Amino acid sequence: MVFTRWRIAVFIDGCFWHSCPVHGNVPARNVGYWEPKLKRNIARDRRVDAVLAHAGWRVIHAWEHEPTHEVADRVLGEVHAAQS
Repeated sequence: MVFTRWRIAVFIDGCFWHSCPVHGNVPARNVGYWEPKLKRNIARDRRVDAVLAHAGWRVIHAWEHEPTHEVADRVLGEVHAAQS
C-alpha cells in the first residue's frame, strides 16, 4: 500500500515468503529450490527498500502475523513524521 502524498510505502510481508524470524522456515522437501528462492526474496526486498529510500520514500515492513492496530500505529507515526 502506498501513501503518495507522504511518500510512504507499506509492505505486509508473508512469514513464509519473506523468511520471518519467528514463523519462517525452509521446507524439508526440495531444499535446493526453496532455500535459494527465499534468500532471493530477501535480497529483492532489500534492493526495493534501497531504491525507494534513495527516491525519498519511507518504507514500512510489517509481518502478516502482527496485530493490525500495531501496524496502523506505525503507519500513522510515519504519516505524522512526514507532515512535520
